[in-house]
Amino acid sequence: MRTPADHSDDPPDAGDPVNEPAPSTHRTELHPEVFVARRRARLERLLQQPLVPPRSSGAPPERREYLLEEAHDLYWNELEWEKLTAEEMSEGGSELVELAFPGFLAFVDGLLLKEASPDSPVPATPRPEVVEDILLFLATRYLELLSETDPQLRLEREMTHRLVDLVLYRLHGISVDGVGFDPARHADDD
Repeated sequence: MRTPADHSDDPPDAGDPVNEPAPSTHRTELHPEVFVARRRARLERLLQQPLVPPRSSGAPPERREYLLEEAHDLYWNELEWEKLTAEEMSEGGSELVELAFPGFLAFVDGLLLKEASPDSPVPATPRPEVVEDILLFLATRYLELLSETDPQLRLEREMTHRLVDLVLYRLHGISVDGVGFDPARHADDD
């Protein structure tokens, strides 16, 4: 049985006031790779099956970097739009991430597309390694926001935390609306 001391380097779950970090200038640094691995392991426990990342497509480094930059732009643009309109952020916060980041999530879906439509001039070329890069970007952003106490930045942290999970669901083909697994019910399970 794990004790709370065993979780000393675990990041707090979004929305869990008991585990919110106290404002301080010193905190244990958690690497984004470790954060993503822990979120993936959490899903494995919930689903009771291993999640193996899809094989790399072998995208050239410059193409991979370009696609990652596009994901960054979508994230920041959609986040800024939410701050300006305050629609989903004020009405439902992290529960409405799917509505706050529709273009970003559609972009991720496009990177994982395995079959193109019959009238498409080019075949589908899944880029799961770019989605892994996106996960590291999101994890980095989440970890940067851990010590923030401003309500707006705390909400951004919660939304980014949820976004990490939504991208993991897509990467591993886990149905968000499917029968048997409701990620919203298990959002803070760790």
